[in-house]
Amino acid sequence: MVTAGLIVPSVVSDAQYRTKTSGEDDSENKAVLILEQADSSDVPVVITLEQALEIALSENLSVKVADMEIERTGFAKKGTYASLFPQIDVSGNYQRTIKKQVMYMDFDMGAAGGSGITGGDGSENPGDGTGAEIPDAGETSARASSGGGLEVGRWNTWSAGLSASMPIINAQLWQSIKISGLDVELAVEKARASRLDMVTQVKNAYFSTLLAKEAFDVYRQVYENAVQNLAEAQKKYDAQKVSEFELIRAKTTVANAIPNVYNAESSVILSLWQLKAVLGVDLDLNIDIAGSLEDYSEHMFYDVHQHDSISLENNTTMKQLALQAEQLAENIKLQKYACIPTLSLGFNYSINAMTNDFKFNEYKWTPYSYVGISLNIPIFAGGKRYNQIRQAKNQHGQVQLQALNTERQLKISIRQNLNTMETNMKSWYAAQEAIGSAQKAYDIAEASYKVGRSTLIELNDAQLALTQARLAGSQAIYNFVTAKAQLEQTLGQDFINE
Repeated sequence: MVTAGLIVPSVVSDAQYRTKTSGEDDSENKAVLILEQADSSDVPVVITLEQALEIALSENLSVKVADMEIERTGFAKKGTYASLFPQIDVSGNYQRTIKKQVMYMDFDMGAAGGSGITGGDGSENPGDGTGAEIPDAGETSARASSGGGLEVGRWNTWSAGLSASMPIINAQLWQSIKISGLDVELAVEKARASRLDMVTQVKNAYFSTLLAKEAFDVYRQVYENAVQNLAEAQKKYDAQKVSEFELIRAKTTVANAIPNVYNAESSVILSLWQLKAVLGVDLDLNIDIAGSLEDYSEHMFYDVHQHDSISLENNTTMKQLALQAEQLAENIKLQKYACIPTLSLGFNYSINAMTNDFKFNEYKWTPYSYVGISLNIPIFAGGKRYNQIRQAKNQHGQVQLQALNTERQLKISIRQNLNTMETNMKSWYAAQEAIGSAQKAYDIAEASYKVGRSTLIELNDAQLALTQARLAGSQAIYNFVTAKAQLEQTLGQDFINE
């Protein structure tokens, strides 16, 4: 495992950004530059918190999914607008008759003047032009098989047509277009929520890595001090100034310090993996982070009593609920508009041909066309429309109550975060005093031990107090910055806008 500080890292500076990237996708280009350098470099590429956020905004999968959702709702909105334009369709149809229809007529053939159908001169001549033709043997047989009826139609039916329709007055359609516009706004706000959540996750992972590195530095320093004390104890033991018990205790202190160093080093590696996962990059990417938790101590001066003036107007959850409430209010109108008459324009043109063969060049096509206006007046639907209106009003009321409850919970969260920040500010100030006192006590104990005025037990106690004070200071800063990050997410402070 590679320990922090053993390899000189590579830093991507802002000057490199300005010389190597340009254009409106500058942030994305910066992220690509860092990733390319980290992928090809043998030493870790050190990134700042701002650069980590830029990489996450470019590579994080949840952000990409949210952007795709915005694009999807945009397509849906365009599809709704398409309903205002004429809808044109072309159709074609072929039917093969399996069994023809049979038509019956109450007509006595004998009453017409004989036993059959006669010609124009009174003779039974089927060829005379003025009389009806006598059915041939096949037709007579078919008529007999159909019970005396007459088969109607031909074996093949062909048809083709062009139809067009267009709404002229449709209040529900117009209202649905307005609602689809709110869908796009809601998708945009959800994408913003994904970004805010991602920014908070990146900050927490970044600060966790800094805390792990602080702990590693503390435990490594404890180990180095233990090794120095062991060397001092060995010299005194060789000079017969201390007992063997003192030497064994010094060796035990070194042995006890080693697992803490390994565990702290492992925590650094795991926290870096977690940061890479949140950034959306390869876990094997060779990157490290810049700075220390102490760098953020100067930002701990925060007016924690300003909760009464804090506003939730930029909170993404409240904005989403407001958009949902607006959608449901428009949906109430949509259901009411179902009672309004609609007017539409229609056009149709079709051609048909009926034959008994497949000689297409001899077909006789019959055209048919019309244009018309259709008026639809809803009168009674069994109470369906009325209950749909009541359902929409019920949903709107639910969202309003949900928004009220969410606002209360968010205010509690804000006060909790401010209280956590205030507590850790006080803890940090106390830890600073404790670190100063513990460091002074350790220096005195170490000097006394070297001249033989104190025991190793006293030196170890001083070391333990100093370690606890340093870890408490780092923990207080970490708790403060994570609570502040959560507060910024609740208030809707966007990294992009900043």
